Amino acid sequence: MTHHPEPGPATGPRPAPVRLLLADDHPVVRAGLRAVLETEPDFEVVADVPTAEEAVERAARAGVDVVLMDLQFGGRMLGSQATAAITARANAPRVLVLTTYDTDADILAAIEAGATGYLLKDAPPEELAAAVRTAAAGKSALAPTIALRLMDRVRTPATALSRRETEVLQLVADGLSNASISKRLFLSQATVKSHLVHIYAKLGVDSRTSAVAAAAARGLIRR
Repeated sequence: MTHHPEPGPATGPRPAPVRLLLADDHPVVRAGLRAVLETEPDFEVVADVPTAEEAVERAARAGVDVVLMDLQFGGRMLGSQATAAITARANAPRVLVLTTYDTDADILAAIEAGATGYLLKDAPPEELAAAVRTAAAGKSALAPTIALRLMDRVRTPATALSRRETEVLQLVADGLSNASISKRLFLSQATVKSHLVHIYAKLGVDSRTSAVAAAAARGLIRR
């Protein structure tokens, strides 16, 4: 009688890895991210790029599931602008913002641009890996501190600055005049002044300097 060995456990085909594109203008950060992410058996880093423009170009080609996107680059394009360009395409990869900035201005810009998640660079590796998997599945992946900031905005809508107001005030903080802001945002100077009036009322201040100081203290804009 021929003895047939017991069949071993079924080992089906391994699921396809999550293919990642890293976009950050610091080589050390990109190398560190690659080293951390490539320890995960279900991740594959297909490319890393130093500019937002290159991120848009590479993400437009096939073979990327999730883009890890910084917000500030040395070039002309910002991470939020690159995110909008990437997510505007059909069948676009998900964008997970990975940055050091946790201000309302940055968070709102990224989410409005179409980011699936928002994580801070000091997140532990396991939190980063979990966020990547969540983003790859098309679900929102927000760091706890980011989620709390958004919840606070919902709870206090009367005093929360709008997306456009935070944008205007960030440019004020960057030293731009009303005329320069109107050109940058394609708004009339009267509209810029109107935004500033609303900003002053919400923050309880009466000058540009006081508005910038109050907003920076509350984490609404970067100084």
